[in-house]
Amino acid sequence: MNSEVALLDILKVSPMIVLFLVSLIPITVKVLRGNVEQAPMATLIQGLGGIIAAIVLMFFVHEVFMGLPAFSNALVFDGVTKWMGLIALFAAGGSLLLMYDNAATNGSQFSELMFLTLNCVVGMLILASAVDLLMVFIGLEIMSLSLYLMIGMSHEQKLSKEAAIKYFILGSFASAIFLYGVALLFGTVGSTYIPDVVAKTGDLIDTSRVFVFGISMVILGFCFKVSIVPFHMWTPDVYQGSPTPHTAFMATAVKAVSFAAFLRIMETKILIGSENLLDFLQWLAVITMIVGNVAAIMQNNFKRMLAYSSVAHSGYILVGVITTGVSDDVNFGAASVVFYLVAYALMTLGAFAVVALMERTEGTIVNIDDLAGYAKKRPGMALCLTMFMLSLAGIPPMVGFFGKFYIFTGAIGQGLIWLAVWGVLNSVISVYYYLRPIVVMYMKEGDPIEASTPMNATRVAIIVSAVMVVFLGLVSGPIFEIFEKAL
Repeated sequence: MNSEVALLDILKVSPMIVLFLVSLIPITVKVLRGNVEQAPMATLIQGLGGIIAAIVLMFFVHEVFMGLPAFSNALVFDGVTKWMGLIALFAAGGSLLLMYDNAATNGSQFSELMFLTLNCVVGMLILASAVDLLMVFIGLEIMSLSLYLMIGMSHEQKLSKEAAIKYFILGSFASAIFLYGVALLFGTVGSTYIPDVVAKTGDLIDTSRVFVFGISMVILGFCFKVSIVPFHMWTPDVYQGSPTPHTAFMATAVKAVSFAAFLRIMETKILIGSENLLDFLQWLAVITMIVGNVAAIMQNNFKRMLAYSSVAHSGYILVGVITTGVSDDVNFGAASVVFYLVAYALMTLGAFAVVALMERTEGTIVNIDDLAGYAKKRPGMALCLTMFMLSLAGIPPMVGFFGKFYIFTGAIGQGLIWLAVWGVLNSVISVYYYLRPIVVMYMKEGDPIEASTPMNATRVAIIVSAVMVVFLGLVSGPIFEIFEKAL
């Protein structure tokens, strides 16, 4: 009986196992070749093959083991696991295409980079499926440690090393806060299993300040990972200093799975029992939107502008998380968060891919002014970037508009009208800096910089993302219904 249970558990985590085993192939080949790197295309094919296999297995696991736990109820395979995991896998696939082309990542350590990237995704899948707080911590650390090393391995010798150190130190601090919160919850509930915390929230919310403090610490740990103000200060420096493919990976996949774990914490309904915590999170969401958008207006460095934009979007998504936390029907709120994260991953990955397309060397800094004349020189790529910027601004019929629509509709439905109003106002503010690159591309003359190599893999990622941004916007209703039924 135990062997049968163990075998079923292994089948349930087969996407993670496949990714880990495939990650070993490039570095094993390199060792057998006497520490000589194999052809980068071979490494890329191996990595993409592992991701495709994991995607297929993810659908299989979801169909066969839907809602079933694994490993003594530490992991669960439900709609959140499936869709957040798929976002992470697709974002990783797009990022690998960028890594293959980018000057900062495609050198003599590409095999090691592939190993770290795939294992980072393993951590993400654990994080997306974990319903035990210790497993959440393990997933966070596998993901984060891989990212620290990936950023530090860049061929650029100054900003990337600074970014890796900042991310490591502040990330370790956030992990300590999260783990301290878990310890306090275990002390009051007697378990780190999230459903047990949910079951005892009603009894402890009014009687135990230690319980409230512990769950608040856990929430603050997640606020760092998703760049909620004032825990966002690492974001612009790390996003700017990291190789652009890694920045795209962090801004999409990391944010998606971190919000997945955040959603599970909201299942405790702690926000209904604690008015102070509800007010605190609402103000964090509003301040995050304002700080992100106002700071983005002031940026000329394209990557820093997108970094502050990412902070603002974390504020929008937090509105959906709060809505889920106070709603009796969690499906609509959770579906709005998942839909927004799908939209955000596509348009952000595409925008960073365009930045990567313009980087001549690993140390190239791309400013918005460098886009002058880009529409004349590269009309196709300029059109794609225009789609990404309009979608990020929330202009219909792009998918970004519908992402914000569902988030704000859910908030209004739960009586959080002031949150929705602030979200709309901030969306209006953001239009200014999202339109600026478009104006520079089409209305200013210049000789834009771009990489000396063709970068065909990056162009594929850009075109696919642009098509999906428009397509998902046109079929947003049916797609949203699929998410709502699956969660």
